[in-house]
Amino acid sequence: MSTQDGTITKENIQPAGAYTGARGVAIKILNRFERSDAYLDRLIEAELSSDELNELDKGLMNEIVTGVVRWRMKLDWVLTGFFHGNFTKAETNIKNALRIALYQIMFLNRVPQSAAVNEAVEFMKKVRGQKVADLVNAILRNIIRNLDGIRYPDPAEDKVRHLAVVESHPIWMTKRWIQRYGYEQARQLMAANNTIPALSLRLNSLKKDSASFLDALNKNQIQYEPSKYLPNFVRLHHMAGIGKSEFFRQGFFSVQDESAGIPVALLDPKPGERILDLCAAPGGKTTYIGELMKNEGEIIAVDRYETRLHLVEKACQRLGITNVSLIAEDAAAIQLAPADKVLVDAPCSGLGVIAKKPDAKWLREPEDIPRLADIQSRILENAAHLVKPGGILVYSTCTIEPEENIDLIKGFLLRHPEFEIDPAQSFVKPELAAANGTVETFQHEHGMDGSFCVRLKKNMDGGK
Repeated sequence: MSTQDGTITKENIQPAGAYTGARGVAIKILNRFERSDAYLDRLIEAELSSDELNELDKGLMNEIVTGVVRWRMKLDWVLTGFFHGNFTKAETNIKNALRIALYQIMFLNRVPQSAAVNEAVEFMKKVRGQKVADLVNAILRNIIRNLDGIRYPDPAEDKVRHLAVVESHPIWMTKRWIQRYGYEQARQLMAANNTIPALSLRLNSLKKDSASFLDALNKNQIQYEPSKYLPNFVRLHHMAGIGKSEFFRQGFFSVQDESAGIPVALLDPKPGERILDLCAAPGGKTTYIGELMKNEGEIIAVDRYETRLHLVEKACQRLGITNVSLIAEDAAAIQLAPADKVLVDAPCSGLGVIAKKPDAKWLREPEDIPRLADIQSRILENAAHLVKPGGILVYSTCTIEPEENIDLIKGFLLRHPEFEIDPAQSFVKPELAAANGTVETFQHEHGMDGSFCVRLKKNMDGGK
């Protein structure tokens, strides 16, 4: 590969055969992630859908890539202490080969340290030659010898930097959460973000044979338990490839976090109603609404992009949802006849789903929060006009930032006295509902994604 002026650079050379095996493919993904603004899950999914790796190697590759991104701040701190020169300015191949090896050394006990080192060394031989491979070998073996004595930032001198490095989160985010929650609560939240989350499934209530899916789990000794918070949800401890199973293809269940089911519980859809889902893609909440409506009534699923509505359409077809109409339009501008109920699952910073999407913490900047709050406010303003008098508006996000959640709702209610909070206590388990009638979940408290939602009721005169 060459630069714009035609110069061949070491950084751009990609020798054939270098990016093979679980670790080679992992380096390829991490390189692409670092050089572009692509979402990590899409880069991983592209490799998981190929035939280049066997299922065992796909699992290892996925774990390594996700783990390196999850722990990048901590890994880079350690590597900076042992690297000869400025680690942050090293070639991307070198940085990611070292990160992958160190992640295995520090976090994957089942991988022998020698194997992690050897793989990194062999890769570097292919892409940069023996001299650089020897350097990588020396760095990693030096780290292994000194692993128990590695020093992190002193909390007595800088508690924000200490926590940011040890729990691998951006400095700005760490500071923000310490100021809001206090040091210990922030530490627990960040630690929970670094855990591998449980897999949550929503059983399809339209399919009577969903029970046979649970029977199959029992017969295969796959551990699961019913959700403590929502009917039709179960938590699995582990089941690789579940999205490719025959039970999934037949529509017996959806992979959905419990936090994503709560807004639908607040919406409380009934058969025969007319419901608008203004930010519908990829369709998890749309289909849950359809299941609870038993395909009776009308759901209008709106999303700005036609391509994303195809995901909603596919989900409906798989699950047997037949009462959904699709409209590609901006939720902040669409004009429709008022509905009984409206759901606004707003685009947000996603800082509640870091456990599932660790790249979110590195892709976001502080200025994204007010920018997104402005978009959310415009969608909510439009949604207010799309609710019938006496109707319901549910607002939800998958973030824990007040500017996108309760602060935004407070501002909305000041501008729209025709709406009031309809307390969540009547629709979800009491332990989920806050005193102000909203629902706010946290990974470290509820074992589900961080989220916010509120049910707003419009009075009968509609504010006239």
